[in-house]
Amino acid sequence: MVNKMFITIGRQLGSGGYEIGNRLAKKLGVSFYAKELLEMASKESGLNRRFYERADEQPIGNFIGGFFGGQLPFATEGLSFGTNCLGQDALFKDQSDVIRAISKKESALFMGRCADYILRREPNLIKIFLYAPIDIRIERLRGSGRLDDPDNAERLIQKADKSRAAYYDFYTNNEWGKASSYDICVDSSKLSSDELVEFLYNYCMLRMKGK
Repeated sequence: MVNKMFITIGRQLGSGGYEIGNRLAKKLGVSFYAKELLEMASKESGLNRRFYERADEQPIGNFIGGFFGGQLPFATEGLSFGTNCLGQDALFKDQSDVIRAISKKESALFMGRCADYILRREPNLIKIFLYAPIDIRIERLRGSGRLDDPDNAERLIQKADKSRAAYYDFYTNNEWGKASSYDICVDSSKLSSDELVEFLYNYCMLRMKGK
């Protein structure tokens, strides 16, 4: 590509977003970033990845108050809340720095992580949101072998949606899952995986053609 392209995908749990994003990135010939960003941010800061995983997409306050108290046994030695507290804002900044560094080097597709907001000034940014009816999402989770009980699957979905929304809304001042926050929102249940990847690929190509 002559111009770099940046695609961001927000998605509801159980919408199939990770699979679609991975396949779309391959079809577009761009790098794919999801959980890898946590590892990269960990290396940049020197903190253990577990610290980032605990903070991942948690609303401000819940992470610090809910998960830890006092010393961080798996973080950088000597780091504690009483001396050198690393708040969630700092975690968000580290992750943002990694996303911006990637954008300077290559085209990429980013899953979540408020990447659409972080890269909002990039002219070739395409913001996608994938959703699906709750019954479809439950069946996808059960079919993946992650959860057998539909009630447990629904509770996990509701918790994940609430967490992702709180994280996104807080850091972007936009509304997670709302059409006006994205360029295109798609019900992933209306097309097969192959059709959806092809549809989104064509959309991205048309967008880039108009640049």
